Amino acid sequence: MEISPSYVGPRCFTVVVMVVMLLFTGNLQLTEAQTRCDPVELSWCLQAIVSNIPPSRTCCRKLKGQEACLCREKTDPTFGAYLGLPGAKRVAAACGVTFPNC
Repeated sequence: MEISPSYVGPRCFTVVVMVVMLLFTGNLQLTEAQTRCDPVELSWCLQAIVSNIPPSRTCCRKLKGQEACLCREKTDPTFGAYLGLPGAKRVAAACGVTFPNC
């Protein structure tokens, strides 16, 4: 039994489109996981924010992971007030994080 070329083309195209969609969806989920906003992550920086000690590596790593969320986290009732302190900008600068104006 011979398969006509007009049948193979659309089928291959469909498979390719499905694979691309699956790859895109998987990548999108990874990106969302990387930028999940979690104000509790800021707790690693609280001591550095309220005192004059340099931030730890863990603080900087956590802060960088939350950089896209800082405006949203400023409104968090638990940790948001700490982001209004002058030490928050100092810690952000020391960690190489851009502190947003929001």
